[in-house]
Amino acid sequence: MNKDKYIDNGLAYKEGQIINSLRLNGPEQMACDEMMLESINQSKDISMSLRFYKWEGVWLSLGYHQKKIPSKWIDLAKEKKINLVRRPSGGSAVLHSGGLTYSMAWKSPPRKKRQSYFEASQWLIKSFSEMDCPLGFGSSDSITPTGNCFSSSSIADLIDAHGNKRIGSAQYWRKGNLLQHGEILLDPPSGLWRDLFDSPPPEPAPKNIPRTGLIEFLTKQFIAYWPKLNWIPTELREDELTHILKNSNNYFVNSSNSCL
Repeated sequence: MNKDKYIDNGLAYKEGQIINSLRLNGPEQMACDEMMLESINQSKDISMSLRFYKWEGVWLSLGYHQKKIPSKWIDLAKEKKINLVRRPSGGSAVLHSGGLTYSMAWKSPPRKKRQSYFEASQWLIKSFSEMDCPLGFGSSDSITPTGNCFSSSSIADLIDAHGNKRIGSAQYWRKGNLLQHGEILLDPPSGLWRDLFDSPPPEPAPKNIPRTGLIEFLTKQFIAYWPKLNWIPTELREDELTHILKNSNNYFVNSSNSCL
C-alpha cells in the first residue's frame, strides 16, 4: 500500500485540520460533519480534516436510506429515552451512548468503495493494534442496511479477533471527496440496547482501551499516519457554528412519523 500517492500527487493539498471536539446534539453533529466535507470541497489547501466527538444526550442515528423507522423506536423517542437523527451517510442505525464517534473528510481519496474504506481505516487498525486489540475488516461486500449497525459486519467495519464488531463506519461522497464517520464501541448501555434491538449488547471494549485520553491517543496516531501534511489544530469560528445551527434541521427526524 502506498498511501502517499493519494496525498503527495503534485496538487496543492498540503494542510490537514484537527478540529476541536464539541459536544453537540445529533442534528448539529451531522451538520458539522457535512460542513467538514464542504470545506474540503471548497479549499485549495486542505487535504484532510479529523474530529472526534461525543453527543449531547442519547441519540440513535439512522442511515440516509433507512426510511422505515420501527414503531418501538418512535415510542422510545416519545418517552424521551432516545433522540432520532438522520446521517448523510448510508448504513444502519447506530446507538450513540457510551462510545466515541470519529469523523474524517478526505480530498480525492481512491474512488472504489473497498479501497477507500481500506485506506481510510488503516490508522484505526494501527491504533488499536498498539493498544493490544488487533482489528480486521468484516468479510461481507454488502453494505445493505439492517436494523442495527452492530448486528452485522461488512468491508466498512472493523472486528476483533473474536468476531466482535468494534468500529462501524459509513461514507458520504460529494464532488469526488469523502466524508467517513464511525462509532467506536466502548461501553454500550445494556438495557437501552435490548429495548432498541431486542438483543443483548456487544461486550464492552477491553479494559486496555482507555476511556480517558483515547481522543488524544487516536489523534496522535492519525497525524503520525499522514506525516506529509501540515496538521493545524482548528477551532470552529462563530460563523461556522451559526452555519451548523442553521443546517442542523436537515438532519432532524420527527418522531411523530414512522416513515420519513
